[in-house]
Amino acid sequence: MNGGCCASPASRSPGRASYSLLKTPPWGLSCCFALQHLAVQASLLCIFHLLLLPAPPVRDQNRNWNELLARSLFACGVSTALQTSLGSRLPLVQAPSFEFLVPAMVLSRHMPHTARNGTDVPAECAGQDCAAPGSWNQSLREVSGAVVVSGLVQLALGVSGVGGWVAQRCGPMVLAPSLSIIGLSAYKEAAHFCSASWGVALLLVLLAILFSQHLGSCRLPLCTWTWAKGISVETSIPALRMFSVLLPLCCAWIVWGILSHLHVRWDLLGPATWQLPTANGTLHSPWVQVPYPGEREWPSLSSRALGVGVAMGITSSMNSVGCYLLCPRALRAPALPRHACNRGLCTEGLGSLLLGALGGVSGTASSIPNACTNSLTQASSRHSVQVSALACVFLGMSPRLAELLTTIPLAVHGGVLCVTYTVAVGTGISYFQYANIDSGRNIFIVGFTMFMALLVPRWLSAAPGYVATGWVCLDLFLLSVMTVPVFLTGLLSFFLENTVSGTLEERGLLTELAAWKPGVGQNARQGYGSEASQVYGLPPAMRRLLPPSRCKAFPFCFLCPGREESHALEEGSAPLGEATGLLLKPSAMEVESDRKWRETERRKWDNAV
Repeated sequence: MNGGCCASPASRSPGRASYSLLKTPPWGLSCCFALQHLAVQASLLCIFHLLLLPAPPVRDQNRNWNELLARSLFACGVSTALQTSLGSRLPLVQAPSFEFLVPAMVLSRHMPHTARNGTDVPAECAGQDCAAPGSWNQSLREVSGAVVVSGLVQLALGVSGVGGWVAQRCGPMVLAPSLSIIGLSAYKEAAHFCSASWGVALLLVLLAILFSQHLGSCRLPLCTWTWAKGISVETSIPALRMFSVLLPLCCAWIVWGILSHLHVRWDLLGPATWQLPTANGTLHSPWVQVPYPGEREWPSLSSRALGVGVAMGITSSMNSVGCYLLCPRALRAPALPRHACNRGLCTEGLGSLLLGALGGVSGTASSIPNACTNSLTQASSRHSVQVSALACVFLGMSPRLAELLTTIPLAVHGGVLCVTYTVAVGTGISYFQYANIDSGRNIFIVGFTMFMALLVPRWLSAAPGYVATGWVCLDLFLLSVMTVPVFLTGLLSFFLENTVSGTLEERGLLTELAAWKPGVGQNARQGYGSEASQVYGLPPAMRRLLPPSRCKAFPFCFLCPGREESHALEEGSAPLGEATGLLLKPSAMEVESDRKWRETERRKWDNAV
């Protein structure tokens, strides 16, 4: 059956990736996987810049959208290379997240503009007295300053070990609502861009469903070429599933282009693409321009940028921790240990610092859409993500080539959001199986956290004046974090889960999570520990630079495996708390107390019956 087009359902192996983290596919497949990641990343970058910078002044010659997009691509490529080689080492593409967008929009709305007479006027000023070019540059400089501050916050959370400490204490009742809200929080942006052409967006979504679900078992022969053997036909691969995002995106783009060229009057076709306004209506982006810090202007560090930057760093780190836990869960890979989570946050902080210094308007964080693409396609090779990083760096050094990304139809961006963020919602819901969802305690925690995460941002967006402490820095910080649903969900669920009393079984802390480990049994545990060491361990060159004696000193103590974890990985097994990467190992007293409580409840039930 493997040689035919459509294999049997049993041959799908949906729980295993077609190309695992440690397996290097042929160069042709790696380039195709990299192109798929690049397309998803480009959609996220275009969406971010369109929502944050909808209408720049025509007279502003110093800030070109193509240059801003090219700088973002360059920094995201560098950050992705660091993430896959020195950071968490997961196949995670780095891109701006909506946790950067919301605080940046808060800062832009509260930015005073300078009138021509030299007086400060509110941000809503849109008359002839507003000096658009100067205020535009100043606004971007302050947003860049906030990005620099967010990078320092991300770096501090990683170096101090706070990120790994929090990730280790996130149980199923924290991850379920948090990941679900991460996916649901993008529905407004998805609807906004899909409305540009519902026909094109619907075509992309239907093709993605067809390729990933209905035709996911169809296998096609793989042709490879080597210097020694030349062209040879290898084992067949589930090509439609592995490219279930790239193929629908290309088909929707081609259909839109054909209908637009033929001037078909179709109401569902909608408007065109991202039109870049410039001074004379033409684009003059250079072919080659290597970005460097301070090329235009240095970021502006003000009290407003400080408050918003801290909010950016905290909320984006929470999003990244959720992405770190989502990716191994979706790929059936070993769960992330603490030291890998800390290293990942450090590399994201370095990427945000670089992008802020380059004058970018967003930081770098692990891309939820790209992680969901890994889950949907089950093609998760680290090598392909590194090829994608090189392509981003190359595009970042050519604003004229980066301009090609702006020709993607807006509806295609919306369709990509619809396809990818649904995986995050489903992954969050799947965590409920480990806890007792019939418990009144758990029902309240889930319902309260998710409802408040949707209610509070809506309330503050309608009445932002309620947050007024008298300190601009504190006001913008509170307004930024309280309008991000991911922050509210993570904070409330973490607080309630660790303060409201409940049994270990009720909270899902006694489950060994064997359902998403590679296997069960002693041999499987040994293989699990060995695979975890290969996936998350530092490269040999870095291990030589960080011997065990140096890992004991600050800050390397939080970036290297602990003594117990290193011993467990060497022996081939890991303790419960470190093996899951999420939960602390329950103490013997807690386990005994929970066993006695269950026996008491069982006797009460038997007596009642």
